[in-house]
Amino acid sequence: MPSRLAQHNANIIACRSCPRLIAWCEQVARERKAAYRDQQYWGKPVPGFGDTKARLLLVGLAPGAHGANRTGRMFTGDRSGDWLYRALHRAGFASQVASTGRDDGLKLADAYISAVVRCAPPDNKPSTEERDQCIGYLARDFDLLPRIRVVVCLGKFAWDGVQRVLKEKGHTTSRRAAFGHGAEMLFGPYTLIGSYHPSQQNTFTGRLTEPMLDAVFTRARELL
Repeated sequence: MPSRLAQHNANIIACRSCPRLIAWCEQVARERKAAYRDQQYWGKPVPGFGDTKARLLLVGLAPGAHGANRTGRMFTGDRSGDWLYRALHRAGFASQVASTGRDDGLKLADAYISAVVRCAPPDNKPSTEERDQCIGYLARDFDLLPRIRVVVCLGKFAWDGVQRVLKEKGHTTSRRAAFGHGAEMLFGPYTLIGSYHPSQQNTFTGRLTEPMLDAVFTRARELL
């Protein structure tokens, strides 16, 4: 009999609630990027990944079209994931530096990775309705990962989404913080840390550097 978390992730994979996103995921999987022409794409909603006893939760925007939508694992198979898993490895949260596919042997320790939206959206821009339809899965992650205490929000979309989930769960904060890299806020029993998303738009321009990302996970480790 599957665990509640395993069943939750199976429900995510089977979800067809947002026709536009499903159509896009399947189209990308059919057409494929030239570099991955010989690979079978995942092409459906992507579940969370990591240590079921994690105290650290990482939340992104959504799967990448040729990253997680191809590999079936969050932040796996693209440059964003390369940056993220290197930083997690340096901080002791990941067993290896590379993230190439679901069967590459990578394990997370005391960390779990999720997202606000579970399907790759066109231009990385889910609609408000699609966000609202999907965010309940993130809320369920909090229910099924009871040891979570620190949440690293990768980008403003994740920062706002996590706060919405926690507010709807009845948690409060005495001081709201604006999103920024290194922003920190206590929200109920959770400490939220903001981080620029490790997208190419941020890493190629130098808006996010590896020392900046390392500082976020060093702080997360201190809090834990």
